[in-house]
Amino acid sequence: MKTIGLIGGTSWESTLDYYRLLNQGVRDRLGGFHSSRLLLSSVDFAEFVPLMKSGDWATLGARLAMEAHLLEKAGADVIVLCTNTMHKVAPAIQGAISVPFLDIRSVCGTAIRHEKLKKPLLLGTRYTMESDFFTAHLAAVSQLQPLVPSAEDQLVIDHIIFDELVKGVVSPGSKAKYLDIIAKADAADCVIFGCTEIGMLLTQADLAQANLKLPVFDTMKLHVEAALNFALEKTVLEKTP
Repeated sequence: MKTIGLIGGTSWESTLDYYRLLNQGVRDRLGGFHSSRLLLSSVDFAEFVPLMKSGDWATLGARLAMEAHLLEKAGADVIVLCTNTMHKVAPAIQGAISVPFLDIRSVCGTAIRHEKLKKPLLLGTRYTMESDFFTAHLAAVSQLQPLVPSAEDQLVIDHIIFDELVKGVVSPGSKAKYLDIIAKADAADCVIFGCTEIGMLLTQADLAQANLKLPVFDTMKLHVEAALNFALEKTVLEKTP
């Protein structure tokens, strides 16, 4: 089994899910007392938020590149960045390591293409939706035509992520707001949960209950499955749903 290096803490709420699902995944695939070989470097998110707000992505990239380098030195065989937004600085991270970097955007795009879908609605932080680092990657690498909510709806989505979800707060009112935003996307043929915390609030079943017939692609869960496949060298891929 290969060792997965996790860069977490942005936020730790979703990092918990990465840790739990990776261990559950290894146990489910291998059985017995098996668990995942993991290294975790968890940053202090409070130090990152002001840099995001000021647009200092160069410093953020340098900080995360250092975390990735330390994980590689500690023995990680692959680096997994447990956040969508920080993939904005993926090139800085990739440039600092010699082991593979498992890009959450590529993982998501591959899953959507596999289902022969083309027009995903991307939900995420404002940084993810208003910038093109995610949508351009989906278009260039996976030949998709991603959509984003209106500027007004982006603010609503972003507010709920930062003021509620990253603090562990999940409310029915916020769920209803997300569902209303998804319902407006007439041209979309699927939905990307492009923030690793969104799965705390919404599920495929919630969309079905709201009569929204759009497949959901939860980037965090897809990322976990890809990491498991890498760590187990695809030796049990046939057992993967």
